[in-house]
Amino acid sequence: MSVASTMTEKLTAAFRPARLEVVDESHQHAGHVGSRPSGETHFAVVIVSDAFAGKSRVERQRLVYAVLADELAGPVHALSVKALSAAEA
Repeated sequence: MSVASTMTEKLTAAFRPARLEVVDESHQHAGHVGSRPSGETHFAVVIVSDAFAGKSRVERQRLVYAVLADELAGPVHALSVKALSAAEA
């Protein structure tokens, strides 16, 4: 299973998002620190979930990072997160 697929499954299970985008941006970082020729090292996530209601931007990012801890400790070098509540989307 690809890293993106694993991330999608984990985020879906944890947050039941109304919207979820997991975008592999590795091609934009070719030759940079942490990149690999096979890709799947740099990602951008946009997630909309009621689970983020009433939480600060930092709290939301920490929740996402906690769910993706294994990926961040291994194959993922960089992760950009935009986490919104349904009311903000």
